[in-house]
Amino acid sequence: MSNFASWISPEVLQALGWTLVHFVWQGAGLAALFAVACAVCRSAAARYALAVGALVLMMASPIITFTWLRAQANPAVQTGAGGATAWAGTSTQHATALPGSHPPVAESRNAQPMGMLWLVEAWFLGVLLLSLRTAGGLLLIERMRRKEISPVGTALLARCLALQRRMGLDRVIRYCECHRLDAPAVLGWFRPVVLLPVRALTGLSEAQIEAVIAHELAHIRRLDCFVNLFQIATETLLFYHPAVWWVSQRIRAEREHCCDDEAIAVCGDAVNYARALTLMEEWRAAPALMMAANRSPVAERVVRLLGWDGAAGRIRMAGVAGSLVCLAGALLAGNAFLGVAHAALGGGASVKQGQDNGSVILVRPDPASSKERTEQAAKATGAAEAKAQTNKSTDHTSATEEQTKKESYLDAMEAAGFKNLTVDELISMKIQGVTPGYVKEMRELGLQATPDELVGMRVQGITAEYVREMRKFDSRVNIDELIGMKVQGVTPEYVREMRAFYSSVNMDELIGMKVQGITPEYVREFHDLGLQPSADDLIGLKVQGVTPNYVKEMRATGLKPSTDDLIGMKVQGITPEYVKSLQAAGFKDLDCDELIGAKVQGVTPEFIERARKHGFQNLTLDKLISLKQADIF
Repeated sequence: MSNFASWISPEVLQALGWTLVHFVWQGAGLAALFAVACAVCRSAAARYALAVGALVLMMASPIITFTWLRAQANPAVQTGAGGATAWAGTSTQHATALPGSHPPVAESRNAQPMGMLWLVEAWFLGVLLLSLRTAGGLLLIERMRRKEISPVGTALLARCLALQRRMGLDRVIRYCECHRLDAPAVLGWFRPVVLLPVRALTGLSEAQIEAVIAHELAHIRRLDCFVNLFQIATETLLFYHPAVWWVSQRIRAEREHCCDDEAIAVCGDAVNYARALTLMEEWRAAPALMMAANRSPVAERVVRLLGWDGAAGRIRMAGVAGSLVCLAGALLAGNAFLGVAHAALGGGASVKQGQDNGSVILVRPDPASSKERTEQAAKATGAAEAKAQTNKSTDHTSATEEQTKKESYLDAMEAAGFKNLTVDELISMKIQGVTPGYVKEMRELGLQATPDELVGMRVQGITAEYVREMRKFDSRVNIDELIGMKVQGVTPEYVREMRAFYSSVNMDELIGMKVQGITPEYVREFHDLGLQPSADDLIGLKVQGVTPNYVKEMRATGLKPSTDDLIGMKVQGITPEYVKSLQAAGFKDLDCDELIGAKVQGVTPEFIERARKHGFQNLTLDKLISLKQADIF
């Protein structure tokens, strides 16, 4: 302890200790003012600027306080030599000699340096530990830069450079792959490097990758790495105050919001970008000194991107109320601490040891100057209270409006009967545009859909009008059938046209017909040929590729195939050419079943020719099949 005390003078030690103590109320007051101002700001950019300004003031206030306390300890610093002489004269005029050798005031002042020494030593130890943590982070990043990154491929690099030009960035930026990270990030201050993890490149779509790269480029354009470095320095030096960490956290959150806004402005798809953030939240792994795309609470960012803040209005109201209470407490604490420090450093009543008889001279402050300072403090406090009251009234109005706006979705969904929705269900319904009005319409139609079913219906574009039209054909159509028909593109017009051929066709059959691409024209052509296959047979014909032209060509060979014959022949690959070749070989009266049997056994015109060359003439089809099965040739 004595070694540490020998580094700095007692006066500096005492001023530094009181500076640390004063920052307790100063930091609380600045944080409270920031919270009040932030509550009335709607844009992320404005809140970010306020947060950075608050942190700068927090960093500057100890410096100003330390300078002021040092000046108070030496009156000559305030007014020069002339001012010091006037101070001495005034002090003598109001001095009163008090007999005694060692008054309690002197003992109290002798005890103060010991307490201040412990306080400064504890602060210095905290700064040292946090500095070591920061140094470790820098070493980790440097190791990653040298050993764990590699340049991206040519195609991806071209996309990155094109995106960089779209964002107006003319800096030299490297784009590298990194297996260690799980989300895109930026490292470096003067030579930035955008790191693209392999997992993100394989797990995200091209549009999502472009959006998260735009997010990282926004960090570079805004010089966020330098602000982040300033935050780390402030957190290290003023680590003992929770307000510093809170304001710094708000800076990081609003910074991500600002970069999210820029990414959406470039790529234009907020929903797709929100899905990418949700996916990357499961992959979090990035050092704090780096700007990562999945930094900041993802739920807050996704909710903001989707335009739904939930209970944001209530939180802001509570924050404003708490901020005003904190501000009032900080002002009172500051007033008390200023009085104590002023007395300890000689600004209020000076205590001097007599040179001749050991008496103590108590120098009273000038009553006129004390009265003037009191009046000034009262005016300043009144002005601050009036400003706080104005801000409170303004914030109350804006917060109430926002609360009404933001709570309407929740209230309406609860009124629609969904009182126990999970966060995932709420976000999914909001993303897909499931509105309370949509829920009400579906329930009026008798569809008691679950949240997942409502999302599915909305994704597929099922409207109340679509349901009504489909119910004209089947009043018992259910949600799964509606989704299936919409997925396959079954429209009311399609149902109406198919019902003209199949009056009793059900919804499952319609879905199957649409899946296979059966059109009303396809059915009409078969009917024109005299074939009226059932819905199942029609699906079978389409599956096997039986076309009206195939039917015509088979009929041209003299065959009169039924629907089952056509499907069977097509399955075995019987073509009109195969039929004609067998007929040319002398088998002119084969029916469809015999043709299918011959094809199944591999009886071809070539096989018939080989048999005849070996002296087997005028064989029946059954004899040819037996020879084929015996594998004689």
